[in-house]
Amino acid sequence: MNSRPVPFDELDRKIITALMANSRTSFAEIGAAIGLSSTAVKRRVDRLRETGVITGFTATVEPSALGWRTEAYVEVYCEGAAPPRRLAEVVRGYPEIAAAMTVTGGADALLHVRARDVEHFEEVLERIRTEPFIRKTISVMVLSHLIPESPDAGASQPAPERAPDVR
Repeated sequence: MNSRPVPFDELDRKIITALMANSRTSFAEIGAAIGLSSTAVKRRVDRLRETGVITGFTATVEPSALGWRTEAYVEVYCEGAAPPRRLAEVVRGYPEIAAAMTVTGGADALLHVRARDVEHFEEVLERIRTEPFIRKTISVMVLSHLIPESPDAGASQPAPERAPDVR
């Protein structure tokens, strides 16, 4: 597997920031804002898609509009060493799990769960706990969001350079 970094410059970063803020922004609008033609923006977006930097375009929807009014984070502790692939298989079966990741620290994984209400969350939690390799869970309910999710989080600082893959 080739782990060399993909060429990525400040114009690419500006294009990505614009698309993350509003993926419906036209290439002409982006180009006008950053000093490129719409054709040049399209070429860069195509390259960013081909290299896997841009993985897709999506609509962002307010979860409560879809009936998801309760939100929690669940630390998952497994018996033995549950492989990430197995955890991924399990969590894909839960439409209430908005995100799942392996983590450092005491827990093996962290789940971001959305539910209709507290009763629904409790039912989801009980289903998660019945998985044979789950030893325990610790849940934290979200009361309010202090800052909105930001499309340009990290955009002010360039990503750290990765060392070239030497074999």
